[in-house]
Amino acid sequence: MSALDDAVRYAKAHETPWPRDLRTHLEAGFFEPPPHNEVLGPIQPRGGPNGLIMRGNSVLARWGDTQQVDFTFSVAKSYLSLLAGIAVADGLIGELDEPVALTVHDGGFEGPHNGAITWRHLLQQTSEWEGALFGKSDVIDRNRNLAVEGKGRKGDARPLQPPGTFWEYNDVRVNRLALALLRRFRRPLPEVFAERIMQPIGASRTWSWHGYRTSKVEIDGRTIESVSGGSHWGGGVAIHAEDQVRIGLLMLRRGVWDGRRLLPDTWIEESLRPCPLHPNYGLLWWLNTGRMRYPSASEASFFASGAGGNITWIDPEHDLVAVMRWMNPTAVDGFIRLVMEAL
Repeated sequence: MSALDDAVRYAKAHETPWPRDLRTHLEAGFFEPPPHNEVLGPIQPRGGPNGLIMRGNSVLARWGDTQQVDFTFSVAKSYLSLLAGIAVADGLIGELDEPVALTVHDGGFEGPHNGAITWRHLLQQTSEWEGALFGKSDVIDRNRNLAVEGKGRKGDARPLQPPGTFWEYNDVRVNRLALALLRRFRRPLPEVFAERIMQPIGASRTWSWHGYRTSKVEIDGRTIESVSGGSHWGGGVAIHAEDQVRIGLLMLRRGVWDGRRLLPDTWIEESLRPCPLHPNYGLLWWLNTGRMRYPSASEASFFASGAGGNITWIDPEHDLVAVMRWMNPTAVDGFIRLVMEAL
């Protein structure tokens, strides 16, 4: 299939501009200047560009080392969404629109402002949660503009809006969600993720999920590390493309794997419902509403996306899942266009 070969060549030729030494990259202040850029969690050098394309149960193409375990940055946010779905299914969260303070009593959701925050707000990134967590203040990511990530100014202490009325991509608030989920499960989130998602889908054992040296909490007499929703300050999920494509296939199949339901279909539907304040975002999944994010992809496509060019693309219309690791973000739509032409 020559056009698909073209897509693979394109992927190989458009590597992310990020250096291989990720620690140096973060410590040099890519996301923010000192002292806010302090790396608190593990990080390791990245591998080369790699990925694969699946349609149905068939691998159509692959390139690079698809078993290279790398940190995947904000793709981890979409994995937190899966855990939230499990918490809802298990009755640990009554409903998305209930205040988190109803069941999480650790001081993080007190007062008229934080006390009004719901689970939906956290999952849609509309919470406007205020505070500091594990040594990082929410102010660090206020006024964050992903279109100029690494180039634009952020971190201004702008006035907060009421929860649910303002959309902002904020890693501290996502980490607050991860801690809230930990409070409900009362078990390390990687244990739950392994048991309820990764083992049933036949993933490898090479993946791992980390927090920070500052993110240990005590629950029922057990010291547990609260994980991060990305690798902004180190930590997050280290995983290879072959495991990521399995997670993508689970989403493509609406939460069912080999006839076994792992996630409610209603949760998949809710995850992909556009946020009214930011229609290209669902519950920690990126959408393609109006084909605004990637014009060459179908409008039904959705994505787990991480900094540095880490993307899982899921297209239900074409029964397709593709994982791209370390692709130049400016080249993603060109890659999608070539894949669509091949299909």
